[in-house]
Amino acid sequence: MTFSTRTELSDSMESLRLEVALPSIALPPAYFECRYVTLRGPLGFPQGAEHLPDDGGAIHAWWEADSGEVVAVGRIHLIAEGEDGSQADHAGPDAAVCPAFTPLAGYHPELRPAVQIRQMGTRESYQRQGLAAGLVCAMEATAISHWGAVSGWLQARLGAISLYESEGWVGFGDEYEVKGIGPHLSMTKMLEGGDSD
Repeated sequence: MTFSTRTELSDSMESLRLEVALPSIALPPAYFECRYVTLRGPLGFPQGAEHLPDDGGAIHAWWEADSGEVVAVGRIHLIAEGEDGSQADHAGPDAAVCPAFTPLAGYHPELRPAVQIRQMGTRESYQRQGLAAGLVCAMEATAISHWGAVSGWLQARLGAISLYESEGWVGFGDEYEVKGIGPHLSMTKMLEGGDSD
């Protein structure tokens, strides 16, 4: 099941659709091409590093032009009970391991179900137009309705912190380096979770 909405960009008057796919929905190749071009290619990663082993269990959101080009992407996944969010940053050998979200390390049922946003990227010519904020809102809402998400977690590149803060996310802990990617800050947000469908 996917759903979409249409919006007009004021600069170019180009029509874009916001698409959201629930877990196990096949994603278009253009989704992964955008993820590679915006996140992995600029860092010198090989083609294929844009795919993550757990992509099939995640909710994905993207902005797509009428031409079929995907211009911004993101994903959110459920952090399994007993897990703290630490994981490999990308597929393939030599992947850096992102640190744990320490508040999830102990028994804190008030934080569960917990979800994590990852792999947010926007093509350069579409940045600063509100597309990333739209993805964050769509993914939060879908995670709440699908999983009953109560808390959200992410590891933000420093340049993206203000975006997340504008959507109500709060940084915690010290900055840290993700090998091969750069400095990051962990962020969290309490969501309005309820019964999942």
